[in-house]
Amino acid sequence: MNTRALRADVLLFLTAAIWGLAFVAQRVGMEHVGPLTFNGIRFALGALALTPLIMVLEKRRAPGFAGADRKGMAVGGLLLGLALFAGATLQQVGLAGPQLAEFGLEASTAGKAGFITGLYVVLVPLFGLLLAQRPGWGTWVGAGLAVVGMYLLSVTADLTISFGDLLVLVGAFFWAGHVLLVGKLSPGLDGVDAIKLSTVQFAACAVLSLFGAVVTEEISLAGIMGAAPAIAYGGLMSVGVAYTLQVVAQRDAQPAHAAIILSLESVFAAIGGWIMLGEVLTTRGLVGCGLMLAGMVLSQLRP
Repeated sequence: MNTRALRADVLLFLTAAIWGLAFVAQRVGMEHVGPLTFNGIRFALGALALTPLIMVLEKRRAPGFAGADRKGMAVGGLLLGLALFAGATLQQVGLAGPQLAEFGLEASTAGKAGFITGLYVVLVPLFGLLLAQRPGWGTWVGAGLAVVGMYLLSVTADLTISFGDLLVLVGAFFWAGHVLLVGKLSPGLDGVDAIKLSTVQFAACAVLSLFGAVVTEEISLAGIMGAAPAIAYGGLMSVGVAYTLQVVAQRDAQPAHAAIILSLESVFAAIGGWIMLGEVLTTRGLVGCGLMLAGMVLSQLRP
């Protein structure tokens, strides 16, 4: 492995760690604000955090470069923002312990949410069947392992699943749809326009989330200040820093390496939940996590 590829893998590893620990921040933030308020401010910060990167890359562009169609980028960004809003909202509500407890419902944990969300890696090639794509054997075996792992992780002996886990699972389908949308909208875009498209989607998600928060949640300055560290991590680190690292790393990374390393996000979510929140998985849950991770990796190795 050459130096550039090694550096790319290290940066992707850091990206996965940042994204995984974001699940911890999302859980902590729910102690102070509602899920839509958290997401609204978080993605607004994320959009702002990418602005400096766009400015730097714009300066490096060749003079007279036309760039992407602004109207097309606005429409594409809005569509991505809608998918992102759906996935992020379901995930965040699923992690909202205090809010769900008011209705006698059980929230997901940071570790479980990380693994369940990671199922989008398996769902994407399966959704490809609707687009006349033909997944390889690795996808089918990986999907089977992921389903069994999901059962062991979230389904109890009474064949019930917590409401939080169920919401995160539904959200994984929207994350998969989001990936497919990116695949349709991003080809032909250079690095700068791809980041601009992401910034538009983050801004759209922020607006939708804040509108929903104003309508359905009680927003207070004290609550926002209490959740400020978690929101800052979710917006600046998880979106701004991690996304920048991913963009830089994937210039030199092998696609299979990148997909597998980024799937470690779920492992970091479980480790972070254990160390920082005292979340403990049962032996059954750990086996389920292992099977899900194996399914995610296999679906990338033999897609």
